[in-house]
Amino acid sequence: MSRVLENAVVRLLKRRPFYGQFLLGCRREEGRGEHPLGVTIRDGAPILSINADRFGGFEPHMQEGLLEHGIKHLLHLHMSRRRERNRHDWDIACDLAINPSVADLPPDVPVPAAYGLEDGLAAEEYYALLSSPFDTGNLDGNGTGDAARDAGGHASLGEGEQRNSSAGAIDDHSLWDEADSTPLRLAEEVVRGMVREAWHKSDGQVPGDVRELVEGFLTPSSIPWRQVLRQFVATAGRIGRRTTWMREHRRFGQSTPGIRKRHRLNLLVGVDVSDSTNVAELREAFGRELVRIARGRETQITVLYANSRIQRIDSFKGGVAESYHGGGFTDLRPVFDYARSMQPRPAAVIYLTDGIGPAPEAMEFPTLWVLTQEGESPAPWGVELRLDV
Repeated sequence: MSRVLENAVVRLLKRRPFYGQFLLGCRREEGRGEHPLGVTIRDGAPILSINADRFGGFEPHMQEGLLEHGIKHLLHLHMSRRRERNRHDWDIACDLAINPSVADLPPDVPVPAAYGLEDGLAAEEYYALLSSPFDTGNLDGNGTGDAARDAGGHASLGEGEQRNSSAGAIDDHSLWDEADSTPLRLAEEVVRGMVREAWHKSDGQVPGDVRELVEGFLTPSSIPWRQVLRQFVATAGRIGRRTTWMREHRRFGQSTPGIRKRHRLNLLVGVDVSDSTNVAELREAFGRELVRIARGRETQITVLYANSRIQRIDSFKGGVAESYHGGGFTDLRPVFDYARSMQPRPAAVIYLTDGIGPAPEAMEFPTLWVLTQEGESPAPWGVELRLDV
């Protein structure tokens, strides 16, 4: 992490600890575009992209404002909710929804007043007012002219309206294209886990303007755990896609690379052998769902039974319901050490555990923590689900 970003996060941890802790759950990478920062959810992982030179060009208080702007995009899942909407209008609508609540942004960011609109609406409401019902072109541009619209429930933004046409997104919304790699329900669980972790580590000190939103994430998930598990594995399968010039694309000829799929999806499943997971009903439900997933595609699943070290290694042959107890304390790190040694490396790691034990500080593999109902969040990375069996 660059020094300028590190200092900004430290300031947030002191002034607004929830925001600072939330940012610590993001995977950081270097940005090279014209924007100081950008956020997205890529392949089930929250991403914070920082162009250190451009970010460092802002005053410290504006750096904190920029980070808060990105945090609120993630909290509202704006990148995951764009989908089939007109990108230009949706991007503006999302900024209009959050910018009035961020005190320290540069003066030229989009705000509702510049579009003749009131504060306090949701992104979908602003989008309905900005987008034309006749927008049928591609989704990349605005798709609208400057003529006044009829009384069809849309705002008329013709010559007589105040409109700040020079105001653009302060952050890099092009990264939002990558959010299509993560299903909306899975993205929601990613953010839910980040919110829980930030809430606990900040002792519940949540800024008032996002408190209601945060409380919604803190309530038990209404998403069935089986659906989250299936979507996580499907996302891991997409990570295994890669382009190749060795095979002609069927639709576009030789000038366009084709897609070569890896024929087998490799997954590594860790099973904590402590008492909390040594429950037949729990392991059977987990194993049955893995069976269903494996049947849908050619999948190689390696199962590790571990406590403070790996006790047994199995190939997946229909379930992980065995009652195996190794005793001793739990250390979550050996499973990930094994993952790094595998050839080919696994597309993802799925770990059934109560979460109590040391975990790596960071991890390059997409990870799904399958936690027991009373389990604890083991790390500020990875996606969490809780078994309700």
